[in-house]
Amino acid sequence: MNVLIVEDESGISDFIRAGLTEAGFEATVAPNGTLAVSLAQTEPFAAYILDIMLPDMDGIDLCRQFRDDGITAPILMLTAKAALTDKVDALSAGADDYLTKPFEYEELLARLRALIRKTQGYPRSTIRIADLTVDPNTKTVMRGDAAIELSKKEYQLIEYLARHHDRLVTREMISKSVWECDTNTYTNIIDVFINFLRKKIDTGSDKKLIHTVRGKGFVLSETAPASKP
Repeated sequence: MNVLIVEDESGISDFIRAGLTEAGFEATVAPNGTLAVSLAQTEPFAAYILDIMLPDMDGIDLCRQFRDDGITAPILMLTAKAALTDKVDALSAGADDYLTKPFEYEELLARLRALIRKTQGYPRSTIRIADLTVDPNTKTVMRGDAAIELSKKEYQLIEYLARHHDRLVTREMISKSVWECDTNTYTNIIDVFINFLRKKIDTGSDKKLIHTVRGKGFVLSETAPASKP
């Protein structure tokens, strides 16, 4: 279970990462908002810990952008500001909780675990790309009015593509997130499953949604990615 820590003070981020690692989490650190946005687009994190004061953008704006991008994982804000208005702004932007510096690590860990427990039980939003509907709550897929029967792994793959729709997804990303393996062992298997999905989702439809970017990966989108000469 990977947690993204967005904090520009290395002493604080190293302290949090060490504690989370000891508690059994994976922890990734981004020292600025720009890198955090990039990581969030390529890696499914279980939770986010955001500092409000970042060098390149306001942490509250970053929180709002995560929510606008469809990220539903819990967000815990950290700040040296204790004013009520700051707390209200953070929660209004989509944060789930708020912790004022300085804080005790045990409290941060307890709050983080509580947020993850709560959100794991919440309904997740249905994802729609053109006439394709992916429902993470019922784990069902529809193309128009037709239900599509998928195996467990096929469903995991299409949900992953759907959560990253309109963005390039590499085979390495799929291998790590769907097959939970960091190696290229599953590269050929991934191609096979992509073909399974194409037959079930795109066959018989004028609009193809699953696109291959040669040498890079795949894109689930209404529009085929532009080919480079």
